[in-house]
Amino acid sequence: MTAPATSSRRLRFERLPLRRIILISLSIAIVYGVVAGSAATLRMGTFTAADWRSLVINGIARGSVYALIAIGYTLVYGILFMINFAHGEVFMSGAYTAFFVAVAFGRSGYLNAHPLVSIGAILIVSMVTSTLVAVILERVAYRPLRGAPRLVPLITAIGASFFLQYTFRGLYGAQARAYPTINVLQGTWTIFGVEILRTQVIVVVAAILLWIALFTFVAKTRTGRSMRAVGEDREIAALMGINVDRTIVATFAIGGALAGAAGILYVFLFNQVIFTMGFFPGIKAFTAAVLGGIGSVTGAAMGGLLLGVLEAVGPNLFLTGVGVPSPNQLQPVVAFGILVLVLIFLPGGFLGAPEEKRA
Repeated sequence: MTAPATSSRRLRFERLPLRRIILISLSIAIVYGVVAGSAATLRMGTFTAADWRSLVINGIARGSVYALIAIGYTLVYGILFMINFAHGEVFMSGAYTAFFVAVAFGRSGYLNAHPLVSIGAILIVSMVTSTLVAVILERVAYRPLRGAPRLVPLITAIGASFFLQYTFRGLYGAQARAYPTINVLQGTWTIFGVEILRTQVIVVVAAILLWIALFTFVAKTRTGRSMRAVGEDREIAALMGINVDRTIVATFAIGGALAGAAGILYVFLFNQVIFTMGFFPGIKAFTAAVLGGIGSVTGAAMGGLLLGVLEAVGPNLFLTGVGVPSPNQLQPVVAFGILVLVLIFLPGGFLGAPEEKRA
């Protein structure tokens, strides 16, 4: 009688939903920590309503940059089902190259005498550079491995990321460089009674316009339809007469152009470039893509905005009340913590689809 009873108890223990119990316990602990920390911060009254408003606006502006970079991740994943971890360096290459054009304009006085033309030229140089880097990356590093197991392109992407980082370090130097000041971008605008930095307004508006342009391109143009077809089924698309290689190159080019534009918007916010500047924004943009549902352009945009706001507001709201010093220095912890939690609780993201249906 003892052996069957012991076996029965062991069987009941093995049937316990242990993973679910752990996840529920973790959820309760996270919710409790967030609520308790937020309540303590609000009770302290350290931040005024204007401070919170400023943090949210800053988060939206920063999230707009993450969204544009994340769209590049999600476009490539939707076509090739691979994570292009070198995309952060594509973002860096355009902004860093355009720096020298900005300096030349600044020294000649043309930058502030004709700011719109100058900003347009800087933006074009950044987008063209990032597009070229992205296309070369696809042709040299990824196309020969297209039929390889998924781990091989992933490792290649990480290697390409470091290769690009140190290539641009060798070309442009290791020191951080500050972009010249553009007078027309300085100061604030009052919108609905709220003073907002001009740079933040321009970044958000530009990101929205670029997202609308991309969404229209993918939905309405022949190349966009080809991209969706290749993402759905590459072999069937080829049988239907679609040039798969050309479509993949177009996808990398579009992602690179958006990354180049994001690089200039990033400079508007932070005003400096360095050869490592693509690493953290690239990882955060990947987090945003996973958060929104990697493979979904709309999800990447939503994930970028949400991550930006959480990153700007979260450390101050959750940690100030519990006595953590300098909570703003823990912003990367918020980003990577969100990535871990999404992968645990919502692997498909908010707008994600089952892998076989992503495009």
